[in-house]
Amino acid sequence: MNDREVVIVDGCRTPFLRSGTGYQDLMAYQLGATAIKGIFQRTDISPSQVERVYMGTVVHNVVTSNVARESALIAGIPPNAPATTLSMACVSANAAISAGADAIRLNHADVVIAGGVDCVSDIPITFRKKMRKKLFGARSIKSPMEGMKFLFSLRPSDFKPDIPDIAEFTTGVVMGVDCDNSAAKHKISRSEQDEYAVRSHQMAAKADEEGFLAREIQPVEIPPKYAAVKKDNGIRGNSSYEKLQKLRPAFDRKNGTLTAGNSSFLTDGASAVLLMSKAKAEEMGIKYKAVIKDYVFTGRDPMDELLLGPAYSISKLLHKTGLSLDDIDVFEIHEAFAAQVLYNLKLLNSEEFAKNNLGYEQKTGEIPKEKMNLWGGSLALGHPFGATGGRITTTAANRLHHENGKYAILAACAAGGHGHAMLLENPTI
Repeated sequence: MNDREVVIVDGCRTPFLRSGTGYQDLMAYQLGATAIKGIFQRTDISPSQVERVYMGTVVHNVVTSNVARESALIAGIPPNAPATTLSMACVSANAAISAGADAIRLNHADVVIAGGVDCVSDIPITFRKKMRKKLFGARSIKSPMEGMKFLFSLRPSDFKPDIPDIAEFTTGVVMGVDCDNSAAKHKISRSEQDEYAVRSHQMAAKADEEGFLAREIQPVEIPPKYAAVKKDNGIRGNSSYEKLQKLRPAFDRKNGTLTAGNSSFLTDGASAVLLMSKAKAEEMGIKYKAVIKDYVFTGRDPMDELLLGPAYSISKLLHKTGLSLDDIDVFEIHEAFAAQVLYNLKLLNSEEFAKNNLGYEQKTGEIPKEKMNLWGGSLALGHPFGATGGRITTTAANRLHHENGKYAILAACAAGGHGHAMLLENPTI
């Protein structure tokens, strides 16, 4: 089924901004639409040629429950192209891209846009369950007396907002606390984490200066003045080990090693990737950047292995495809926390982990730092939960060409104990 091979034509993203800054008056669908429009500006595909849209998201707004549909329509894609929103925590965009690739492989479509969006600045804040029950019951009020009875039933405590927490629903544990515990378990020091965080910011700042980030970014025009936002605002090029060492622990205040400096920050942003069947792209004379060779998703117990997704997924993908780490030229790994990246790298290079956890006789091996996240990562660029997968997919494809590599692997961890890894191939090698 070579004619159903899936190719990545191009991808883009909005600038990633710290939540509560530039996008605080926007809704997620507006960012999603901007990213999709960026695809049309970068390629020879028109909105009328898109057959499916898939977008990932984590922070759902009930007003735009299918944010993929609203994003697509606002971007000018005709209503006859179905749009689907997927949610899989931090690999939501990866799930969207994989779903789009499957639609092409199964001959359901030839032209698909997939990506993701989140606007944490517009996080839905609700009342607590007790108040919601009262408000729901108030819909049946039919007389002034019933209205008065409802009003007198209200208590000051009913008006306390129910603000979403970044914690595992099943375990009740905040992700940063879990990562702190795992860092201690796998012996990842504070010094190692801070050094890695500085690297991420310095790599991102260098990539920004050299123009690599600008090529992937679609500016966002913010009303009412429609001033264009063109750059990420989380990159700290002047970050230093000495500065990070002064920060206090953010989660385990007494013994923790995770800080605001070596953890990714709440971020708003969107990403989009144009997928096509190889046959359709060649028929239309459209150049493409990468071929999606394969992908895997993994799931582990969130109580014990919440953020070990990359270690499991990369190993499984290599085992499935018959490749080794030496065959891979480009690595893009999501950086939820510096510690999370470091202990996943450590486990990939562990014989004990390979035998006891993966069931393999040999360890996966060591990923060379000189091949990984060379244009910065989530620690510096930010992490809009539903959009990061689109960013790392686009960057992996672009780096393959810039570095003249043959294979790229992108990988990420996600809440719920999920993991993802995808293998891309450079069609020009």
